[in-house]
Amino acid sequence: MERSEEIPHVNARVDDWNGLQLMGFLIACFTPMRFLLLCCLLVPISARAAEPLRTEPRPNILWFVVDDMSADFSCYGETTITTPHVDRLAAAGTRFTRAFVTAPVCSSSRSAMITGCYQTTIGAHHHRSGRGQHRIALPAGVEPLPALMRKAGYFTCIGSGLSGIDHRGLPVKKDRQGKTDYNLDWDEAIYDSHDWAARKEGQPFFMQVQLHGGKLRGESSASCGALRKRATDRFGAAVDPDKVTLPPHYPRDPVLLEDWAAYLDSVRLTDHHVGQVMERLRAESLLENTLVIFMTDHGISHARGKQFLYDEGTHIPFVIAGPGVKAGEVRDDLIEHIDMAAITLAAAGLEIPIWMQGRDVLAADYQPRDAVFAARDRCGEAADRIRSVRTATHLYIRNFHPERPHLMPNDYKDGKAIIRRLRELHAAGSLPELSENLLFAPVRPAEELYEWKTDRWQVKNLAEDPSHEEMRRNLSTRLDQWITESRDPGDESPEIYDLEIADELAVIKAGSERHRAFSENAEVYRAWMKEGK
Repeated sequence: MERSEEIPHVNARVDDWNGLQLMGFLIACFTPMRFLLLCCLLVPISARAAEPLRTEPRPNILWFVVDDMSADFSCYGETTITTPHVDRLAAAGTRFTRAFVTAPVCSSSRSAMITGCYQTTIGAHHHRSGRGQHRIALPAGVEPLPALMRKAGYFTCIGSGLSGIDHRGLPVKKDRQGKTDYNLDWDEAIYDSHDWAARKEGQPFFMQVQLHGGKLRGESSASCGALRKRATDRFGAAVDPDKVTLPPHYPRDPVLLEDWAAYLDSVRLTDHHVGQVMERLRAESLLENTLVIFMTDHGISHARGKQFLYDEGTHIPFVIAGPGVKAGEVRDDLIEHIDMAAITLAAAGLEIPIWMQGRDVLAADYQPRDAVFAARDRCGEAADRIRSVRTATHLYIRNFHPERPHLMPNDYKDGKAIIRRLRELHAAGSLPELSENLLFAPVRPAEELYEWKTDRWQVKNLAEDPSHEEMRRNLSTRLDQWITESRDPGDESPEIYDLEIADELAVIKAGSERHRAFSENAEVYRAWMKEGK
């Protein structure tokens, strides 16, 4: 039931060349099992603990990690709202226009983020897993980033970044640590506190500011209304639903417009919180020596966003500002959110372990990626497997279970007013053709191919277009290589699925509507597994 193995290093760095030559020799000369055993012996050499590489004062490092939010900030082109604080951060540093998560759902994304490894490589790719009877251990030698930072003398903390204010931006009587949501066994001692205020004098800190982001809008019309009032109180007016521009595959229905307007208000409130934390850094004379990274854990939670590998689910804002970072720079090269771990270690003057698959994109000798990868797996009871590879021009997606519909039964998503409304419109036969085709087709294509830069919402599938056959074939091969090299374990076995479902049901109130729906949905997936669907 446990996963605890040595992992290969997928993204080689020049400074690790000698170690990789040895790795290559071993791969060529030994069977996979013998090579695996030898890798374990080599961990002290090739996966060294982070050690200081310099003696001058080290910078503080602060992450903003935001839930359920796409790159809908004015510095990224959003015109319905303004986001002055994130815009100011971008102006002071470097903004990445093509940053993508490796997983479009919270726990899988955060597990990858905190280790700097693909969630598939470390076995943490199924959402909310390894927390009950079924446990998930990190591969030998791999450690969460805060553990590495703490060993190097950093004060590690995770919270809201503001005393007396929580992750929602609301007053609280007692401050507490922020969201982790890791799909693996980890030691809570990797975090010293919820805030940097308790550190020793002169001690550098590594702080994760965790914000509720897109989750602020809730799942119902009532929760959207409450957020609208809060935005009005804060900014003088809420976003007007009639002024919202929806992606073309969503109908301009009042429920969807209200929800998207509330989402944009959640972006504004997030921006406000960022501004307050940045002002605190200035007031405490910390800003000049603090590296700040702003990002989100995946895109907007919607029918084709969160949980899926289109831009709506995987494209994120990514901004870096602070010591040594170019001001006002905009970079268009492809990066992955797991790069944050490597960037952080390098900024702290620490060595990047050879097992870490993220890259220091700020390094002087950095070679830009020619492709990035992403994976979607079981989300709650909704078992699925989707993989993608993206180049500078094309996005290739492979659906391993194409017989299952896009909007599969999923207690989490089906509880949202926007999904319920889409299902109502579908049942009434009143959805536009594009919405029907993309959201409610009974089956999905096994392969999808998009020119993503010109087809922003990925609505024109070119996988069966003869003129794109060579591109489809090349990207299919590239994806196969990544799956093999990253040691992607794929679907859960039926036995592990049963354990995970039991673990989920144990924390859902027995007899509740949610418990019933989750249980019934799980039976659907069990039947599909038996049918080979």
